[in-house]
Amino acid sequence: MDIFEDEPAPQGGNAHDYTVSEISGAVKRVIEGEFGRVRVRGEVGRVSRPSSGHLYFDLKDERAVIAAVSWKGQVARMQIRPEEGMEVIATGKLTTFPGQSKYQLIVDDVEPAGAGALMAMLEARRRALAAEGLFDEGRKRALPYLPGVIGVVTSPSGAVIRDILHRLRERFPRRVLIWPVAVQGQACAPEVSAAIRGFNALPEGGPLPRPDLIIVARGGGSLEDLWGFNEEAVVRAAAESRIPLISAVGHETDTTLIDFAADRRAPTPTAAAEIAVPVRAELMARITEAEARMARAARGRIDYQGQRLRDLSRGLGRPEALTAPARQRFDLMADRLGPALRMVSARKRAAFAPLEARIAPMILRRYLAEEGRRLDLLARRLAPALARNRAEAERRNARDRAALESLTERLARAPRLRLAQLTERLDRLDRMRATLGYRETLKRGYAVVRAGAALVTEAAQAAQAPRLEIEFHDGRVSARPEGAPPAPPSPAAPAPKPRRAKKAEPPEQGSLF
Repeated sequence: MDIFEDEPAPQGGNAHDYTVSEISGAVKRVIEGEFGRVRVRGEVGRVSRPSSGHLYFDLKDERAVIAAVSWKGQVARMQIRPEEGMEVIATGKLTTFPGQSKYQLIVDDVEPAGAGALMAMLEARRRALAAEGLFDEGRKRALPYLPGVIGVVTSPSGAVIRDILHRLRERFPRRVLIWPVAVQGQACAPEVSAAIRGFNALPEGGPLPRPDLIIVARGGGSLEDLWGFNEEAVVRAAAESRIPLISAVGHETDTTLIDFAADRRAPTPTAAAEIAVPVRAELMARITEAEARMARAARGRIDYQGQRLRDLSRGLGRPEALTAPARQRFDLMADRLGPALRMVSARKRAAFAPLEARIAPMILRRYLAEEGRRLDLLARRLAPALARNRAEAERRNARDRAALESLTERLARAPRLRLAQLTERLDRLDRMRATLGYRETLKRGYAVVRAGAALVTEAAQAAQAPRLEIEFHDGRVSARPEGAPPAPPSPAAPAPKPRRAKKAEPPEQGSLF
């Protein structure tokens, strides 16, 4: 195929002169027009990532090498980044680079050449990160037994967050902070890593509470769907997290690299919620049982110590017998103390007499002058010391005065509170007395029968009485049994007086009708 479509130039010195740019442009147009967009399969080699954000790498096989480049925007859209040694299928446009007289492939997308290549790349990345110690058990933190705030990194619209919230509500309701992220695609890895670091960056005691536990969750999917959780940025963010982290990505059979870096792996998002909090009812039952056991142990310990104290006290002698010898020795020494002091004083006076004549007045004056200067120095230091002591005393007095006022106020409230409690208790007892008294029984249709001052409990006793008095709840009436002789009316018996704070019952020797 001819590169130039112009008519062939004459032989010899009349041939047309082309510039380098013309030749390069012509070659570029031919290559781009002939191939256009292509898919190239090969092994990735010599990967370069400069600070500009572009990606340069080679595609090679056993016989040839093609230079490839992906611009910054194309790299951001790639779901899988090419790594050295990985076999891929690159899709892009074949063109030339006139600056170095070479052709190259502008790559738009890269995909592994089969699932085996993707798994090989995953295993290579796992070994590299494990070699750095990111998966060591010593780095993992213990999960809090009952976290106050739980941070969840997941999609806000999926079924995963609903399952987690439902399970937490069933077991032990906790406050939940949701950091919404994309759980697959190109934005997954940067958003998940930013969410983990964002939770760790929250300050203690800030307006938004800092989580005590983080759950990174996603439902099941294919290896490509879960690939965002295999990215190095996500793994490093999970390993660097100062907050304990639970990984709940995919189903039980799915494994991603964040599972190795997390402090705990959960087979499913629902299982992550079960790991995060205990069952409230079971916890309360355990606390109740522990309280009962502690109370029994305390009572047993007190009883044992009390019995031991009583046993030991029986083995002790009388205090007077223990101190009698010491008192006797003290009396003896007290009698000998006066003569001993007088003898020591006389001996010291005799020893001082020869020295008295040798003391010169000049020595005394010098001594007095030195002592005077020392006293002046102490006097100058005395005033500031007294001021400091007075200030300290005033501060202590102020604190004591405040404490005394607080105690006085509490003391003034205590009698009123106690009086109110006793008054309320007295009112309850009085209401109970009124409710259980025999007069309340009379209101239900019963009556008390008396013959004079005596209570009538049998029909024979009523037949022999000349006159009966019947008490109802609203008054008393007199009656005379049939065949009984007339009798003068007797004074009405006084009603039994109610007794306070005691359960009232119907009269024991009366009859109720």
